[in-house]
Order: sequence, then structure tokens, then C-alpha cells
Amino acid sequence: MLTVAQLRAARAMTGMTVDELAAVSGVSKSMIEKAEAGQAFADTEITDRLRNIFESKGIIFIGAGEGDIAAGPGVRMRQHSHDEGIHPRDLNAANDG
Repeated sequence: MLTVAQLRAARAMTGMTVDELAAVSGVSKSMIEKAEAGQAFADTEITDRLRNIFESKGIIFIGAGEGDIAAGPGVRMRQHSHDEGIHPRDLNAANDG
């Protein structure tokens, strides 16, 4: 289940505006604003759509009690591994292609 706090946090962590999220998700701007204000929450189909969008941008949703029985639901960014290639100081005849 996607909570209101998780929705706000995921959008903030990805740097998406409400307009951008609305355009990508097909959910109206006003529906997203109401959901983030805790006034209304979308149905399961819409929350699944929002969850998938955020997960594709590296967000991990953490359920209440995951890893710590007393912890509430949360959001985390996936750590990306970066292939930076070979650093110039490490170049040599064997790997200079």
C-alpha cells in the first residue's frame, strides 16, 4: 500500500513536479495534489501506476515493520552502480584500446 507520506517523499526524492508526474502517469494534477494533501487517495490501479513510475526512477518503497518491527513505512533511493570506465591514472598498454 502506498501511503500519502510515501507519495510526497517519492516525488520529492525524484525531483518530479506535480505537472511532470501528472503527464507521465495520466493522473490529473488535482488528483495528485489532493492525494499528497491527504484529502483523497487514488484507487489501487492509480497507486500501482504511481508506484511503478517511482520504482522505475530508483525509488524503493518500504512497508511498515520491514527490517524493524517498530518502524513505519518509508522510501529509499536505490543505489546505482556507475561504470565510470578506466580512470586515466590506471591506463596502461594492456588496457589502452
